[in-house]
Amino acid sequence: MRPEQILEVIGTNPIITAVKNREGLKTCLETESGLVFILFGDICTIPEIVGEVKAAGKIPIVHLDLLGGIGNKEIAVDFMKEQTEAEGIISTRPALLKRAKELGLFTVLRAFILDSMAFTNIQKQIDHIRPDCIEILPGVMPKITKRIVEETEIPVICGGLIADKEDIMGAISAGAVAISSTNQEVWTL
Repeated sequence: MRPEQILEVIGTNPIITAVKNREGLKTCLETESGLVFILFGDICTIPEIVGEVKAAGKIPIVHLDLLGGIGNKEIAVDFMKEQTEAEGIISTRPALLKRAKELGLFTVLRAFILDSMAFTNIQKQIDHIRPDCIEILPGVMPKITKRIVEETEIPVICGGLIADKEDIMGAISAGAVAISSTNQEVWTL
């Protein structure tokens, strides 16, 4: 699936379900969200998890940094491409994202905005990697979200600590294309 197609799905429903366990997976498959961020699993279970998401007609994006037994080398990205039906990966690691782009996978750079240094680092990483999206955490900082949106042409997703409709509206009003959340109550707002 091309990045533009995935971004189009995000535009249709800007609430991305993020799942951290089997219970969340089961519930998210019943939502209207077209995109699923998979934040759990290991080298043995991820092909099955991704397959379940695909079978439900949703787009699976795997957070590679959180998978057990897969390591942080570029070969992990090759594994995802060859052994699963994942459409993309999320990572904080530039080398993994770069390899994913080479293989035609959708890429999400996850960035934790903890201080001004982290903020400055985002631009350097964007220039180096050119990810398809940036996911900033915590996502409840509309002023920072707006600044990142204004300083880059890369679509921004806000994740982390999104708890209610006000948080969603704050992120979207600041220019984010979507929010991601493991909070199942947010999925139906």
